[in-house]
Amino acid sequence: MTPDAKARLDALAKPPGSLGKLERLALRLAATQGRLDPRTRPRRLVIFAGDHGVVADGVGLWPSAVTGAMMRLMREGRSSASALGRAAGAEFLLVDAGSLTEGLAPGPGFLDARVGRGTASLAHGPAMSVDEFDAAWALGARVAAEAAGQGIAVLALGEMGIGNTTAAAALGALLTGEAPEAMVGPGAGANPESLARKRAVVAAAVARARAEPDHLAAISGLCGYEIAALAGCIAEGSRHRLTLVLDGLIVGAAALVAQRLVPGALDGAIAAHVGAEPGHARMLAKLGLEPFLDWELRLGEGSGAALLLPLLDAAAALLTEVATLAEVTGG
Repeated sequence: MTPDAKARLDALAKPPGSLGKLERLALRLAATQGRLDPRTRPRRLVIFAGDHGVVADGVGLWPSAVTGAMMRLMREGRSSASALGRAAGAEFLLVDAGSLTEGLAPGPGFLDARVGRGTASLAHGPAMSVDEFDAAWALGARVAAEAAGQGIAVLALGEMGIGNTTAAAALGALLTGEAPEAMVGPGAGANPESLARKRAVVAAAVARARAEPDHLAAISGLCGYEIAALAGCIAEGSRHRLTLVLDGLIVGAAALVAQRLVPGALDGAIAAHVGAEPGHARMLAKLGLEPFLDWELRLGEGSGAALLLPLLDAAAALLTEVATLAEVTGG
């Protein structure tokens, strides 16, 4: 916490604590930037995309082609994430870290920097190598460093990748110590058969990872390209004192990875919301982050992070525009 932020809030012309969670959001916002007058603009919604080989093992209802279809909608500005980011006044950037998609035109708002074309299936062995993990992490770190160099104040972080709730649940179990079944939910959709397969796949993959003596190899074996890139972005963004607004389950898994690998990786992080997936609340507890919205969201794509952005404006205004009681009373 920035040393004087609470004192500033308590001195305002209002009863201390009377604005509830907005005051806690203001404290967290000030802490991410280390200043009493935090900036909330310019801001950018960054979506990292990647595909997952485990989709072929029947862990959900949607094929990997949906990743590409949604990426195209994002490029056209017609996805939920695009609309919510635009409504919140955020620039939009889609980063392809490892999808199977071909044919997306280069241009502003899109970066094709694929480390691979989809991961291997974590149901049968490691999803990626340590070298691939390192390359994806470096990609995310580069995106954060470039944003800082361009004067961006806030990064809202999201993802796109069919199958990535399976990877996120496995990472969540590995890095929180929770039972795998406690982390698994329906993701983008499941029937009883696919949900049972998903639970079995996650349990077996986590058991394999827990037996791996090299912790980085264990993480890499469960990861996705977009998740590793998000982790690198979180760690590097915090180093540059950016405010990082985290979306749901998959970004939560990336934050756990960053927390495990880099001290101080979450210094810039704000948890936008707690999602409907059962593992997300457990992740946030391990991360030590308070979520500010509870709207039963389960879309991903940075939707919850985009929704919090106007509240950041309100929190900053509270710190910078409200008179103190001493100013009002002359005391």
